[in-house]
Formats: sequence, C-alpha cells, structure tokens
Amino acid sequence: MRISFELEPADIERFHAALARARRAAACADEFEVIEAAKYALDHLNTADVPTFVRKRVVEVQKLIVMLEDEAWALSGAERCDIVETLVYFSDPDDLIPDHVEVIGLLDDAILLELLLQRMRHVRKAYAEFCGFRAALATDLRDATERCAHARDLAALRTQLQARMRRGRQRTPASA
Repeated sequence: MRISFELEPADIERFHAALARARRAAACADEFEVIEAAKYALDHLNTADVPTFVRKRVVEVQKLIVMLEDEAWALSGAERCDIVETLVYFSDPDDLIPDHVEVIGLLDDAILLELLLQRMRHVRKAYAEFCGFRAALATDLRDATERCAHARDLAALRTQLQARMRRGRQRTPASA
C-alpha cells in the first residue's frame, strides 16, 4: 500500500519552527556531544519496527555523521551547522511527534530529514564525489612523495568540490 500526502505551507512552518528550536539548541551544544547523541539514537533505534520510509532516512543520518567526522573532507561553515542542527533534531526523542509513539513516532524526523536532505543535496553530492576520488587514489602509498602528491590532489579536489557545493547552495532557495 502506498500513502502519500502534501504538506501545506502551515505544515512546513511547523517544521521550520522545530528546526529553529534545533538551531538554538545546536548553538549552545558541543558538536561532539551532538554527534554522540545521534549515534546513541541510531544505536537504540529498533529498525525492525521502523517503516521503510523512515529507515531510508535513518541511513542518511549515518552518512551525515560520517561526513562530519571525515577529517579529510573537513566540512565547515553553514553546511556543517546544517548537519549538526539536523542531528540535534533527530536525536531529540520529544520533537514534534515523540519518538516512542509506535509507527508514527519517527515520521516527523523522516519528513524533516527529507526536507533537509533535499536542501543539502549539493553537499551530499560533493562529498560522494570526494569519497569516490579518494577511493580511486587509495593505492599503496609507501613512498613519501606519492603520499604528498595524494594529499595535495585530495586537498585540491576538496577545495574545488566545496566551492561548487557552496555555489549550488547559493542558487537553491532554502525549503526547510
């Protein structure tokens, strides 16, 4: 069975308000603690009882955490803040729909995640390209010269991809 629904502007505004609360919480939170709280929420999520729609978005939360922790990617600025705010919302068990409510408790998390993932599509695409390039470069780098060249190439690509990602963000109106 497939059920779909449309979010009206007033519905979207509720999510904006919830995200604003998460933004305020993130502003006074330690990033490490936010990431740990998100990992804890993921670890204690019974995915067997979670609808597929939610489960797909939960996988994206895991990818966001990996992106934040990737020192070679070194994401900073507004994009990093967006991800931390997303993790704050996801980690809050008492958000719009309390997470302990069976079947629908994570529905609001999934909707907000979908809105934010759409907004962060340039970031996610750039990071995927970066990871693909890094994997292609990852060879046996025993020689110091090769390691330096590898690091230089990776840094240059990171700079290029992050600049493109930020240009894409500027062209895209915020939907969440």
